[in-house]
Amino acid sequence: MHNHQLELLSPARDADIGIEAINHGADAVYIGGPGFGARKSADNSVADIARLVAYAHRFHTRIFVTLNTILRDDELEPARKLIRQMADAGVDALIIQDMGLLELDLPDIELHASTQCDIRTPEKARFLQDVGFSQLVLARELDLNQIRAVRAMTDVPLEFFVHGALCVAYSGQCFISEAHTGRSANRGECNQACRLPYQVADAAGGVIAHDKHVLSLKDNNQSANIAALVDAGIRSFKIEGRYKDMGYVKNITAHYRQLLDEVLEQRSDLSTASSGKSTFLFTPNPEQNFNRAASDYFVQGRKEDIGAFDSPKNPGIAIGHVAKILNDSVELESTATLNNGDGLCYFDLHNELVGMAINTAEKLSEHRWRVVPKDPIGELRHLRVGTALNRNRDMNWQRLMDKKSAERRIMLSMLLDETHDGLTLTLIDEDNLAATIHMPVDKLVPNDGARSDASLRENLSKLGTTIFHLDELTLNLSQPWFVPASRLNALRREAVEALEVVRQAALSPLPRAAAIEPPVAYPQDSLSYLANVFNQKAHDFYAKHGVELIEAAFESHEEEGEVSLMITKHCVRYSLSLCPKQTKGVTGVHGTIKAEPLMLINGSEKLKLVFDCKPCEMHVVGKMKRSVAQQRAREVHTSPITFYQARPS
Repeated sequence: MHNHQLELLSPARDADIGIEAINHGADAVYIGGPGFGARKSADNSVADIARLVAYAHRFHTRIFVTLNTILRDDELEPARKLIRQMADAGVDALIIQDMGLLELDLPDIELHASTQCDIRTPEKARFLQDVGFSQLVLARELDLNQIRAVRAMTDVPLEFFVHGALCVAYSGQCFISEAHTGRSANRGECNQACRLPYQVADAAGGVIAHDKHVLSLKDNNQSANIAALVDAGIRSFKIEGRYKDMGYVKNITAHYRQLLDEVLEQRSDLSTASSGKSTFLFTPNPEQNFNRAASDYFVQGRKEDIGAFDSPKNPGIAIGHVAKILNDSVELESTATLNNGDGLCYFDLHNELVGMAINTAEKLSEHRWRVVPKDPIGELRHLRVGTALNRNRDMNWQRLMDKKSAERRIMLSMLLDETHDGLTLTLIDEDNLAATIHMPVDKLVPNDGARSDASLRENLSKLGTTIFHLDELTLNLSQPWFVPASRLNALRREAVEALEVVRQAALSPLPRAAAIEPPVAYPQDSLSYLANVFNQKAHDFYAKHGVELIEAAFESHEEEGEVSLMITKHCVRYSLSLCPKQTKGVTGVHGTIKAEPLMLINGSEKLKLVFDCKPCEMHVVGKMKRSVAQQRAREVHTSPITFYQARPS
């Protein structure tokens, strides 16, 4: 991708979802391969990846494969073989985290630095560009000024998440799952401790918040900031969601396609990164998909309301309120059209989100409905007259998403010329790529010139099952000859096939960028466990780039005491209005709150919150569970991997 192009980058759990992402306007799709893709249950076979690539390349859409886990020594060779298979399947780029891969003999394929690389500073971004990365996925926590600073020091396209679930920690800087369960987030097995409810207690043991999901964030939605992000230097707009379903990918891709097209219409210096235009058979609406309410996070600066503290579930869209409660049903006041199978929800007296599945919905009058829930006893128990209701599953919308909902076509002009022995048809597409087919054919003088002209145009225009849309047709003939429809159809089909071959040939592979020689120095000369160095090759990489002290990754279990298990830009103290910048001490039910350290408590799990006010960051501090450490030690003892001494020799 060039820096004057804007790329809409959509997720795909599988190839079929990837194909629909393309139909709905994606310029690129990212998808997991058969392994090492940081999403344990979103793996895809080489054959499926190749099928997706073949479809994508017809539109000059690119396919990126995620290989963004950190790797053990014994996994490096399987990963290298997998990369070779991906390159052979025609994949355009790999998204990676582990620097050990750069020390392997890789095929010539473009490399993108994953958001797991924790790219927050201009210096780190420049370093990654200089060692051979062609695209950088920036940390989600950056604001517009920080993005501009990275842009000023780099030349490669910058990628940024614009929609979807938010990790509360800086990506790659979360070790709670590994510490508590032995399932490493850096290896695609996160147990989502951030979505659990916690008690927040102060240093004196006073409870500040009870059973709040204080590490759970609202979902990312940068719809209002697209033009500002373009101006700041973002060129690839990434939608989160390799676990998400088909309906989500269709809807959210279409939504951002429309927003990016609005920018492109106003900016003649920018173009889209692929071919064709998508038309939608529905009106995109991000609120229809699972979401925890929307936040634009830190893009426009720190805000107080980025947390989804009440519930990590989908609160849905407000539709009305309870008017009357009956034995087995409930009457609602609602302006929405309700359907059998819809899902409703509401907050009960304890502020817990309670779901209610509709068995049957009966319209009583203009805004009055009688609803019979699937479980009347359980689902009506907490309801009160006046309770506000939301809908978090709309069956009408789901049926809309289950059907064909978009098509994508490439604009085409046709020119029909006559030769002494037949006809020549030239097709020129919107990328100025052309194909010409000559066909010997008897040209007969027509009985009815107007009818013959119409027949020529009608038969040449039949592009219904192709990826092309006719924009202009020119008949460059001495007169409207009569030509059998079968011959015209054959001529058109051959020309379309020829143009597809030309388009395929015009799509050049993306080679790997050359690293600067001699090797550039890494911005720091020492690295802690936070650098996720998990294999000897990654160690060699950093040593080659001037790092003198290299600690092993947290997953190596050399960190025995209390350490930062999560580093976040989100601050619980700030969100609870306890930041020293907001208050000098707050009097609450337990008297003056001793603000630091705060503790997070979930059952027997206790985590300490430490606040680093200079960079305005929060550290969630804890230690490795003994059972996890012992299990890992056994694995290390019985596997071919040896955890190297993390010091240069």
